[in-house]
Amino acid sequence: MRKTKPPAMAELAAAQSVNNMALERPIDRQGVARPSVRSERRVTSYDVAMLAGVSQSAVSRCFKPGASVSKSTYARVMKAAAGLDYIPNAAARSLITRRSNMVAVVISQLANLYYPEALAELSQQIARRGKRVLLFTMQHESDVEAILADIWQYQVDGAIVAAALTDAQVEEFERRRLPLVVFNRNLRGQSVNSVLCDQYEAGRLLASKLAAAGHRRFGIIAGPADSPVATERRNGACERLQELGLPPPVIVTGQFDYASGVLGVRQIVAQGGVPDAIICGNDVMAIGCLDCARQELGIDVPGRLSVAGFDAVEPSNWLSYNLTTLRQPIHNMALAAADLLTSLIESHGGTAEKRTFAPQFITGATARLVPATAADPLAA
Repeated sequence: MRKTKPPAMAELAAAQSVNNMALERPIDRQGVARPSVRSERRVTSYDVAMLAGVSQSAVSRCFKPGASVSKSTYARVMKAAAGLDYIPNAAARSLITRRSNMVAVVISQLANLYYPEALAELSQQIARRGKRVLLFTMQHESDVEAILADIWQYQVDGAIVAAALTDAQVEEFERRRLPLVVFNRNLRGQSVNSVLCDQYEAGRLLASKLAAAGHRRFGIIAGPADSPVATERRNGACERLQELGLPPPVIVTGQFDYASGVLGVRQIVAQGGVPDAIICGNDVMAIGCLDCARQELGIDVPGRLSVAGFDAVEPSNWLSYNLTTLRQPIHNMALAAADLLTSLIESHGGTAEKRTFAPQFITGATARLVPATAADPLAA
């Protein structure tokens, strides 16, 4: 007869540890052992299910946003979870569902002041869909390649990228089967899902409004050279002025910051005198331009010089500025981006879709404009 080997000392110690742990767990009225304060074992959904008298899958549904569960079951599970101090294990859940429930959001630090608003909207919309934002920031949009290398490591369910991507970078998302939505970037000629405000048409609109009011000589303080948003806005304004037969504007390049607006108006005035109007690539530069024109150069705004920007950020509405600008429908854009990405995650792909939104013109008090009731033959 084959003899059974006596258990090793380590095995005996492990068994004794399990027995001790069981003894340390108090018994509730239903006869279910609950983890004690002294126990180091993590409370699981199985413990909650036993205490609540429901299935383990019912516990999972209670902690999944939007899942179907009765009010009575939800109340019992929440009561049991509170009594056990239960916290769902997101990592364990991702192993089962093969989803991290995280969405990468990529933005540039030098982009615009409106991005905090956009980021807040995106975070809220994504959270309502049961996911969380993993934020990646770049100093410049040209740094996006290094950011993508980090994204692959975190096994996110999808990505919303506010940066221009090359064909090769878009193809890498497709190769990895990672849903992608490009936010506020017009990747012309590329088949990619995107949500954007038409920046080219925004530039045309601003130039048309100012030209219709009699402005003829223009200056432009453009944004960074590697920013597609800045390029689209500048090109739209320049091409519209050319269509109207107006002189080419004096163009200087900025970095979407206050100092660029200050330096920009100095450079424009030094090159060709005070123009009729200056179009700034965003509101922050427009505010710098305003302050310098009024406080340093002594220029009457809007009597002698009209100044306009883009984005309608909060400071642009302050009484000391009341800036003429264009507002992007950030709430609707964030809602569309979250909806589109969620659909891509659930459906695992589909035909590329582009959702385009129009900007809203804000009259403000920093530009000479024709009355709203007057005909505007140049607005087309």
